[in-house]
Amino acid sequence: MTPGAKDPLYSILRSKREVSRLQILVEIAEHQPAVRQQEIAEKLGVTPQAISEYIRELVDEGMVDASGRGNYEVTKSGIEWVLENAESLESYARHIRRDIIQQVSVWTAIAAEDVKKGDEVGVFMKEGFLYAGKKALAATGSVIADTKKGEDVGVSRLNGIIEHKEGKVHVCKVPRVLYGGSRRIRREEMLEICSKAGMVAAVGLEAYIALNAAGRKPDMFFGAREGVIEAAFHGIDCAIVIVDEEFTDFLKRLESVELTYVIHDLIAP
Repeated sequence: MTPGAKDPLYSILRSKREVSRLQILVEIAEHQPAVRQQEIAEKLGVTPQAISEYIRELVDEGMVDASGRGNYEVTKSGIEWVLENAESLESYARHIRRDIIQQVSVWTAIAAEDVKKGDEVGVFMKEGFLYAGKKALAATGSVIADTKKGEDVGVSRLNGIIEHKEGKVHVCKVPRVLYGGSRRIRREEMLEICSKAGMVAAVGLEAYIALNAAGRKPDMFFGAREGVIEAAFHGIDCAIVIVDEEFTDFLKRLESVELTYVIHDLIAP
C-alpha cells in the first residue's frame, strides 16, 4: 500500500491530530446535540482546552454546527469525512488481517503424507489433532518446508473453516468412600461407557481405584477436569468417572463452556 497525499488513509494515520479530529467527530455524532467536552477529553486523554480548540476548528471548517453552549451536531460534510476515513481504516484492517497477519501466521499440523514446500494442502482434525494432507478440503493452506509423513508441518496462509465437531462428555458419578466408594458401583456399566470413549479420566481416588480395579487405567487424573474439557473441544468423546462431591461443580463447568454431556449414575443400590 503506497501512501500518497490524496489517500485518506495516509492522511488519517500520518498525524495524531487527524486521528483526534476523527475521534472527536465520532463522539459528537454519538452524543449530539448535548456534548460534554470534559467527557470527550477524558476519553481521548487530552485537556478540555484542546477539545475546545479542535471543535472550534471543526466548526470553522463546516464539519460541525454549533447552536449554543455545549450544543453541537456533525454536518453532512463532517459525516462524509468520517465515513471516508472510516472506510479507509476498515480497508487497511482487512489488508492487515488477510494479507499480512495471515501471511506471517504459521499453523502447526501433522503431515498426513509427504509434502513439499509450497504445496497446497487441506487442513483437518482427526482424533483431536490437526492434520495437513494433499486432499482439497474446506480449510486449505500452504506448506512452508518439505515434510515427511508423521512429522510436524508448518502451514501458512490458512483459509476457510476447519471442519470440526466437539466431543461429548459422559459424566459417571461414583460415591465417596464414606458411602461405599469404589466398591459400590456398577462396574460393567462403567466399562461399557469407557469402552466407547476416546479419553477416560478420573476425579477422586474412589474413581481412580474403581477404574483400576476394573482393569481400565485412566488416561488422566491430575488436572482431569480441564483436560476433559480441552479434549472435548478437540472433538474427542470423553468419559470422566468422578466422585459425587465434585459432580455438581463439574456439570456447572461443562455448562459454562457449552459442551454436550450425558450423566451416568454408577452408584449401585
